[in-house]
Amino acid sequence: MDTIYGNLQGLKPSQLKQLKRLYHQRLPSDNLTTPEFAQRVAAISTDIQQPLCTYINRRGQVIRVAIGTPTQTKIPPLELPRYGAERLCGIRCIATQLKSETPRESTLTAMAIQRLDALVVLTITGSGMIRRGGGATGYIKETYLAHLLPPSNSQGNNKVDSKLLNWSVSSPMSLDILTKQDFQELVEELEAEFRRQFVAQQVDVDQDRVLIIGLMTEHISPERFEDGLAEIGRLVETAGGEVLGVIQQKRTHPHPQTVVGSGKVEEIALTTQTLAANLVVFDRDLSPAQARNLESQIGVRVVDRTEVILDIFAQRAQSRAGKLQVELAQLEYMLPRLTGRGQAMSRLGGGIGTRGPGETKLETERRSIQRRIARLQQEVNQLQAHRSRLRQRRQQQDVPTVAVVGYTNAGKSTLLNTLTNAEVYTADQLFATLDPTTRRLPIVDSVTGKSSGMLLIDTVGFIHELPPPLVDSFRATLEEVTEADALLHLVDLSHSAWASHIRSVMGILRDMPITPGPILVVFNKIDQVDSDTLALAKEEFPQGVFISASKRLGLETLRQKLVELVHYAIATQ
Repeated sequence: MDTIYGNLQGLKPSQLKQLKRLYHQRLPSDNLTTPEFAQRVAAISTDIQQPLCTYINRRGQVIRVAIGTPTQTKIPPLELPRYGAERLCGIRCIATQLKSETPRESTLTAMAIQRLDALVVLTITGSGMIRRGGGATGYIKETYLAHLLPPSNSQGNNKVDSKLLNWSVSSPMSLDILTKQDFQELVEELEAEFRRQFVAQQVDVDQDRVLIIGLMTEHISPERFEDGLAEIGRLVETAGGEVLGVIQQKRTHPHPQTVVGSGKVEEIALTTQTLAANLVVFDRDLSPAQARNLESQIGVRVVDRTEVILDIFAQRAQSRAGKLQVELAQLEYMLPRLTGRGQAMSRLGGGIGTRGPGETKLETERRSIQRRIARLQQEVNQLQAHRSRLRQRRQQQDVPTVAVVGYTNAGKSTLLNTLTNAEVYTADQLFATLDPTTRRLPIVDSVTGKSSGMLLIDTVGFIHELPPPLVDSFRATLEEVTEADALLHLVDLSHSAWASHIRSVMGILRDMPITPGPILVVFNKIDQVDSDTLALAKEEFPQGVFISASKRLGLETLRQKLVELVHYAIATQ
């Protein structure tokens, strides 16, 4: 491997030859460098008048030669031989600099992002001498040694704080003193401390340690942005992750390659290491290319909001119908991300270099997923037909139906249990219910005194910007909403963003292919709100009903309003 990285423009063939010869050098495993190797690197850097970086593994082999600073030539985390918060990467960097100065913070940041064993910076004199036989001397003025230090106060601290990441930078020293440093002992001591702190942080190895990234653009209000961050945090916790911290950035538009700016990506990478996070979650959807770019620069898995929601749905699905719809949504989400790897991985795209026998693993995987999606689509269609027949039977019995809709965790299942004595699973969690549940509610008309009944249908909760794969895959479930005679829109009044939740739910209902029936807005959890919030809601929604399903407050009023709602719905059909 004789590849020279960086900007090679203007280099002479003889200079390229000297650079490639560095790959044939072998250094002792217990020394940072040797005087001969350091002087040779400095001599080449002086000749080309550019900074030069050489990366060396623990066996003393030169594995990468690059023209530029450590910041410009850093190795992507996913290309490093070993990577993780509990250890160093197994590579040290010998770099040159043209000016006499302490290593810059950007240089040290590059060291930290790569988790280098050590960084040696050689300040060149600008002149020197090549001895007979090829040896160089006099090219190095001074040297610096830098390495990471374990965070002194990271244990038990889940807040994002760049000061947690420490490094040590020596004072200027001579090359002779540098080469006498015991490199092997230094690395062993550092890694032992890193491992000790890493083990102390790992309370549950099966739990994802998550860093959340939020991007505020000009189209998002500060309130909506804060609500969104709180919601993605709740989603992560519902999915079983531990939120270690949140990093925010404000930009006019998302960066097309990485969503956030390059400096913020470096901050994310550093914070990920500092907090020993193994997952980064963005508060918005990512394109396949953005996810790949971010993972290559950060070094851990990067997922978006939709993927977190899909994971929750996968955990919550209990019935065969629910599991079927979740699998379909996951595959439809995954397929474009396979395609997004580009034509370079496909031999079937046509053109020079793409023709040949067989097909790649990517093509095979894509075909398999497409076949599975087709089968699942057929099963979902059958599920739609089955539920349509059930609805027709209910309609023939002339029993009115009311679908209970609302933002996730508004208390829909609790209300159904309270009104009908059902035993639907309830929990203070997002998306606790996936499968629609139908129960009969006995009612008495207050005017005529006649007893009758209606069917209440508990449906899957909505959320702001409901992912399109879920809308498509759960169409059989969502049809329960559009086919109902009327809707009961339940709102969690105790949530600070209740008004935004109403807008989100109404937006989803407006986008449905069939316009739903009349809607009764019901505010839940009034026992948990102050008088000002209650007064504001009553002022904005004078026709609303105010209840507490768990405390059984306002239920009689709700029953009568449901009777009026059903009468109105039937009369206007």
